Amino acid sequence: MSAASSSNNPPNAFHRAAERLVFGSRPVVLILFAIVTVVLTYFAAPLRVDAGCKKQIPLKHEYMQTFIDYEQEFGGANRVLIAVMDKNGDMFNLPFFQTMERITQDAKAIDSVDEARVRSIFTPNVRFVEVVEDGFAGGNVIPQDFTPNSEGFEASAEQFATIKANMEKASIVGRLVAKDFSGAMIWVDLVPENPEKGVKVDYNRIAGQLDEIRARYENEHTTVAIIGFAKMVGDITAGAQSVIWFFGLTIVFTWLLLFIYSSSVKLASLTVFCALISVVWMLGALRLLGFGIDPMNMLTPFLIFAIAVSHGEQMINRYRGEIFFGGLEEGTPEELSHRTGVDPETAARSAFRALLVPGSVALIAGCIGFAAILVIPIRIIFELAITATVGVALTILTDLVLLPVLLSYTRLRNLPRKRAYRLRQLTQFDKIWNVLAKFSKPVPAAIILLIGIAIWFAAERYGEHVMIGDAQKGVAELRPDARYNRDAVLISDKFALGVDILNVIAEGPPSACTASYPAMELIDRFAWHLRNVEGVAQVMTMPMAAKIVNAGWNEGNVRWRELPRDADTLRLDTQGFETDTGLLNADCSAMPIMAFLTDHRATTIDRVVDAVKTFRADNHAWAGSNVNLQKKLAEQAASGEGLEGNPDQVNLRLATGNVGVMAAINDEVRAVKRQILYMLYAAVFVMCLISFRSPRAALCITLPLVLVTELGHALMVHLDIGMKINTLTVVALGVGIGVDYGIYIFARMRESLLAGKPLTEAYFASLKTTGIAIFYTALTLAVGVGTWVFSDLKFQADMGVMLTFMFVVNMVAAIVFLPALCRWLLRPTERAT
Repeated sequence: MSAASSSNNPPNAFHRAAERLVFGSRPVVLILFAIVTVVLTYFAAPLRVDAGCKKQIPLKHEYMQTFIDYEQEFGGANRVLIAVMDKNGDMFNLPFFQTMERITQDAKAIDSVDEARVRSIFTPNVRFVEVVEDGFAGGNVIPQDFTPNSEGFEASAEQFATIKANMEKASIVGRLVAKDFSGAMIWVDLVPENPEKGVKVDYNRIAGQLDEIRARYENEHTTVAIIGFAKMVGDITAGAQSVIWFFGLTIVFTWLLLFIYSSSVKLASLTVFCALISVVWMLGALRLLGFGIDPMNMLTPFLIFAIAVSHGEQMINRYRGEIFFGGLEEGTPEELSHRTGVDPETAARSAFRALLVPGSVALIAGCIGFAAILVIPIRIIFELAITATVGVALTILTDLVLLPVLLSYTRLRNLPRKRAYRLRQLTQFDKIWNVLAKFSKPVPAAIILLIGIAIWFAAERYGEHVMIGDAQKGVAELRPDARYNRDAVLISDKFALGVDILNVIAEGPPSACTASYPAMELIDRFAWHLRNVEGVAQVMTMPMAAKIVNAGWNEGNVRWRELPRDADTLRLDTQGFETDTGLLNADCSAMPIMAFLTDHRATTIDRVVDAVKTFRADNHAWAGSNVNLQKKLAEQAASGEGLEGNPDQVNLRLATGNVGVMAAINDEVRAVKRQILYMLYAAVFVMCLISFRSPRAALCITLPLVLVTELGHALMVHLDIGMKINTLTVVALGVGIGVDYGIYIFARMRESLLAGKPLTEAYFASLKTTGIAIFYTALTLAVGVGTWVFSDLKFQADMGVMLTFMFVVNMVAAIVFLPALCRWLLRPTERAT
C-alpha cells in the first residue's frame, strides 16, 4: 500500500499547511525546540517551593473581608502553637520552667514573628488579677523573683504553689496551661503578609526554625508539640520532597510499559523524552510568570507528564501502523503481512496528519477544563489553573510537533521482528475485541445504556453526599500518624481549647464595651449560644472577663458574676483591659468572640457557622454583607450626620481565625463545584462539535465523562475524601484524560464509517488499532500514579487512588459506553451486522 493510501481521508488545506510548516524545515524546528528547552531549563532550575497563607484565601469573600479589616488588630489565621509538656505529667519542676522560658525567648526570635502578640506564662501580657482588702491586685503569672535560668537559682515549693495560684487567677488553665498542669503553651502570631508592600513570610524557613527548637529542647523529660499553618506547610513541603522519587519511579514504570507495548527502546524513550520536555517547559514558564511551586501544587508536573504520555502513545501507535503496514492496521494478519511499510519521514507525516485534529481537540479541551477552575477566586487556584493550562498547551507542541519530527528521523532496528510483534499484538486481543464490538449492536447497546443510566443514578445519589472541605480530623494532607497530627491530638487532649479557632467580630459604636450594656449583653448571650453548639469546646469574650471583674469588686461573690447595667460600673469593670489581651481594639468598637472548635471537619464548620447566622438574624445583629460598622459610623461622624439606627447596635461579622478561612474556602468550592463540571462538559462538547461537526457525536464522547465523574464523587464519599482545592484538580484531569480516550476511539471509528463500513465493523477496527493503545495508556498511567499510595503525604496517596480510578474507569467507559451511544444516537436505523 502506498503512503497516499494511508488514510481514508485526503488531507485538507489545513493539514497540508501544518505539514509544510512542521516538516518543511525539520532541522530548524529541532533547533528552535532545543533553544527554547535550554532557555526554559535555565529559568526552571532556581524554581523553589513558594507557599503563602493568603494564597489559599478567597479574599473577596464576606468572611475574608472581615479577616482583612481586623488582621492588624486581632491577628489572622497565621498562629503557631508550641506546647511544652512534661512527660511525667507534672510541670512544677525547675527543668521544665527553664525549658519553657528558653523556648519563649527563642519563639520571639523566629522570622516574621509579631513579638507583641507572643503569649506564654513568661510574657508580660499574661497577667492575673485578684481581690484584696484594698481592692484589686495583679501582676505577671511568673513573679519577678522567679528566674529559673539564673545561675544558682533554686526553686521552692512555695514559689511553685504561688505560680499555680496565679495561673488559676489569670484564668489561663486550659488555654496557656494544660488542664492537668502537665505542660504549658506558647502562642506565636506571625506578621500579616502583604506582598504588595514587600512583606512576605518564608514559611519553610519558619518551619525549619521550629524544628530546630524542637530538636534543641525535646528530650527524655520533655515533649515539644508544634502546630500552625507555618509548621503544616513545612511538614507538607518535607513530605513533598518524596514527590521527586515518585516522579522518578513513575518515569521508570512508564518507560518500561511503553517498551513492552512498542518493543522499541527508541519509541519508548522518545515518548518519555517529549513528555519530560513538556514538564520542563511548564516549570520554566512558571518562573517567567512569577510563580513558584506551592506544596499543594506539587502534583501538577505529574499530571502534565501523564497527559503528555497519553497523547504520545497515540502518536507512536499510529506511527507504527504506517512504518510497518503503510497505513491503518485493518484486515486479517495474512492481508497485513502482504502490505508494505513506508519510510520514517512518510510514516511521521501520516501520523501527524491523522492525529493533528483529534490530538489538538483533546488537548485544547483539557486546557479549557483546567482553565474552568479559574472561577474560584483563590490565588492558589489561579496559579494551579494557569500552571496546568500552560502545561497542557505546551504539550500540543511537544507531542504533536516535536515527537513526529523526531520520529521522522527514527529508524527502527530489527524491523521485521518488530513488525511480527505488532502483528501478534493485533491478533492476541481479537476475541476480546469481538465481544466488545457486539456492544455496538442494537439490543446489547440498549442494555448497556440502561445499565449506565442505573449506575449514574446510584452514583449521583451516593456522590451528592461528598463533603465540601475536610472530611477528617487533623490535617488531611498528612497521614493520621504524622507528627503534626499527633501534636494536634495532644494539644486538643491536654488543653480545654481546640486547635481550630473561629473568631466572630462584634462591631459596635466606640467605647461600646464601657458604655453600652445592651451591646455587651447581646455579645454575652451570643457567646452562651455558641457554647451550646456541638463542636464548640470553649468560647472567650470581653463580657465574660468583665463579669469576673465585677464579681471581684464584690468580694468575689459568684452571684455578682453578671454584667452591670449601670454605665459607670460597666466602665469600671472593663477599663483595665488592654488591647494586648486580644479581647478588644483600641477604642473598644470591635470585640472578637473566640470560639475554639473540637475539629475543622466540614460538618462542624457548617454547624457553627449556621448557628452564628441564625443568632444574628434572630437578634438583628447584622448590618449586611461586607458592611464595616466602624467605618460606617466614622464616616457619619466625619460628615456631621447623626448616628443612624440603634446607638447600641452590634454587627456580628464572620469570621477570622483558621476556621474562618476554611469556611470561606468551603463556601467558594460549594458554590462553583457544579458550575465547573458544567463548564468542563460544555468545553468538551464544543471542541468535539467543532472537530466532528456533529452534536450527536459530541454527545457520544461527553456522556461517558459525566458517568465517570459521578462515580469519582461516589469513590470520594467511600474513601472519606472531602471536595477541596486538590480534588477539584483531579476532577478536571479525569475529564481531560477521559475525553482523550473517547476522541481517539471515535476519530478512528469515523474514518471507517466515512469509508462506508457498518458501525460494528468500524468499532472493531477502532478497537483493533486504537483500543490496544488506549488500554496500554490507561495501564501505564494507572501504574505510574498507583505508586503514590506509598507517599508520606496522605493527599498524594488519596490522589493516587483517585487518579488510578479515573484513568482505568474512563478507559472502560470509553470502550463500553461510547459504541452503545453511537448505535442509538448516530446510526439507530442501520442494520446490525
